[in-house]
Amino acid sequence: MTVYLSSIVGSASIGVYALATENIVLIPRMVPLEKAQEFADYLQVKLAYTSISGSVLAGSLVCANSTGMLVSHAVREEELSALKMVFEGNITIMDSKKTAYGNLILATDKGAVVDPRFKETEIAKISKALGVEAVPTEIAGLPYVGSLAAATNKGVLAHPLLKDEERKILESVFKVPVDVGTINCGVPYVGTGLLANTHGAVAGSMTTGPEMFIIGNALDVVQEEEK
Repeated sequence: MTVYLSSIVGSASIGVYALATENIVLIPRMVPLEKAQEFADYLQVKLAYTSISGSVLAGSLVCANSTGMLVSHAVREEELSALKMVFEGNITIMDSKKTAYGNLILATDKGAVVDPRFKETEIAKISKALGVEAVPTEIAGLPYVGSLAAATNKGVLAHPLLKDEERKILESVFKVPVDVGTINCGVPYVGTGLLANTHGAVAGSMTTGPEMFIIGNALDVVQEEEK
């Protein structure tokens, strides 16, 4: 259970490009296979190696936990096939105009919080797909909750301006301790630069030692040097 540092296509915003659950890590094919496999090894999961909707921004476009995965209607057949090869849960194609489900939903195996601008019917579909309660809320007064925090079955690390009432909602939904912090030398959009599960975490390459310490405490993992 370790915190590593890495980058994707030269960017420290690894959460924009990739997604981690307890069982898989989704990495776009633009990343060399050897490096993509490193992420899978760090997090002790299987590698899902594909673009999403023809884009490398897989982390922004997909939301998943162990039970289900949400993708937009623009996903391609060959991408679905690649996902189904390694992801054992159900894959739900959303028919909404929204596409950035990784930015709009924060989910674990215990619960999910969603952008409050989702319609009730959409929230119900999200809840069914992920097999958990889905609760609308903001983080730091902002709606794109998936980019504002990172959550695992052991802890949540959120934007440093998290409000008390928002913290209570996160604690209630995820049933784990909630802490605040930054990644990549002060970036408050934690989800854009952190991949994590209960096995470990990978932070963007610009993340500082003090930030790694906070990540380790919040998600109950330990620090490691850059790989």
